[in-house]
Amino acid sequence: MRRTYIFLIGILFVAASCGFLHNGPPAPDNTQNPPPDAQQIAATPKPTPTSTEFVLTSPEVGEAGNLPKDYTCDGSSATLPLNWKNAPTGTTSFAVVMHHIPGPGDSHWYWVLYNIPASVTALPKNSHGIGTLGTNSVNDRTEYTPPCSKGPGPKTYTYTVYALSKAPEFSGAADKVDRATLLAAIADRTLGSATLNVIYSR
Repeated sequence: MRRTYIFLIGILFVAASCGFLHNGPPAPDNTQNPPPDAQQIAATPKPTPTSTEFVLTSPEVGEAGNLPKDYTCDGSSATLPLNWKNAPTGTTSFAVVMHHIPGPGDSHWYWVLYNIPASVTALPKNSHGIGTLGTNSVNDRTEYTPPCSKGPGPKTYTYTVYALSKAPEFSGAADKVDRATLLAAIADRTLGSATLNVIYSR
């Protein structure tokens, strides 16, 4: 009996010296290995800002907005003021096109403008003297013509600005440069493009 008592006292002494009796087993050290979800959060890069995107806007109408009558054949037929920013590096000139696709396999264009200097980042209302005009599909003249689509219901018109690495070159006469001719001439030198879609109902 005395031996059993001495044996139990020895066990209690060992347990107390190891800290199990009062503090329990030592807590795991997590300072070196944070939880997996914390590691993933720390490694996740911040979203890339979109403030450097090449964009085309107008002070008169927003994307998918209603085109004011003043910029159509029902108004004063003015050209829409346009602004663009964040053109790609290496841009030496711009081109601007306004077109409408009434149905599959068909397209109308109202404004073809190229040889716009790289220093230009806006076209004012009723723009004149900036760049070189191409033809329109309404009267085939080298001038701007306002949208005047027949038939009721909303129509979508698209303005596009193209950033070019060098000026377009044409094999034909300058007064015959239509939308298709321009797009073919800039296909190998377009660094980027931006669009603005507007809607008009008659």
